Order: sequence, then structure tokens, then C-alpha cells
Amino acid sequence: MTAAGAARIVGLSLGHTTLAEADHWIRALKPAPVLACTHLVTVPFPHVAISLLTAQPVETAPELAQAATEAAGGRFGRAVRFPGSERLTGSLTVSEILQRSSIGRVEVLGSGTADPALVVDTGDFVRPQFRNGELVLVTTPAAGGRLVPFETRHPTPCCADH
Repeated sequence: MTAAGAARIVGLSLGHTTLAEADHWIRALKPAPVLACTHLVTVPFPHVAISLLTAQPVETAPELAQAATEAAGGRFGRAVRFPGSERLTGSLTVSEILQRSSIGRVEVLGSGTADPALVVDTGDFVRPQFRNGELVLVTTPAAGGRLVPFETRHPTPCCADH
């Protein structure tokens, strides 16, 4: 049993159908959680579940309990809120990102760990992946020898015209 007021990770499933809906809900929380991740789940239907590091009790609908439990396991997710997230704006070196936030590693998609001196144009939108207890920001190469986060604020839908 967790002591009253002790922080713990809880899973929550409200049936959000998109990442944007779940992000909006997370950003509206007062007080803001220390860490909030989204998780794509398939039970009882495909949707976005949420895990929160919080001291507050959280309720979920009984039919979504399995999805909430899966999210609380938190082995893999997408971090929306995390310590230092508000300080990751503009252009920063990989080293600055690691110093200013709880991100533990910056990777270049398909190439491994990024050089600490490389500049990342954040676009004021950073969504690291939560992998087995570590926050990892995945980036891709961009013009001018810079990097950009792999996930963008307004992604182009894959096969939108098909």
C-alpha cells in the first residue's frame, strides 16, 4: 500500500481516440503531473491510454481497466509532460537538452546516440519516448547538419489520399 501523498504511476484510460486529444487532456490537468505519457493500446478497442506520476487517486471506467493497467506498467510510452519539458524550446545542443531535462538520451533515428554538440531545432515541441524507465528523444537529420525531433506538432498523415 502506498502512503498518503506518495507519488506513484497510475494508468488511466478515458477512450481518447487520438494523441492530440490525450495531449490536450494532460496539458489541462491542475496540478500538472510530474510525468505523463501516452500509450497506444488495443483493448478493449484501439485508443490512447495515459500513465501519470501522481499522488492523486485517478478513476477509470471499468471496461477500460485493462488498458489502464497496461499503461500503468509504463514499459513504453510517449512523454507529454516530464521534468524540464518547459525548458526545451528553440535550438539547443544535445548536451543542453540532457542538462535541462530528464531526457536521458538523444538518438538519431537508425544511427544510434546523437553527438552532444549537434544542434536540435525543437520547434517548441518535444515528445521523448519512455522506454523501460528512461526518456529517449528520437531525432532525424535536418538541413544544415542539425537535428529535429522525430515527432512533429503537426504530422503529415501517412497515406492521407489513399
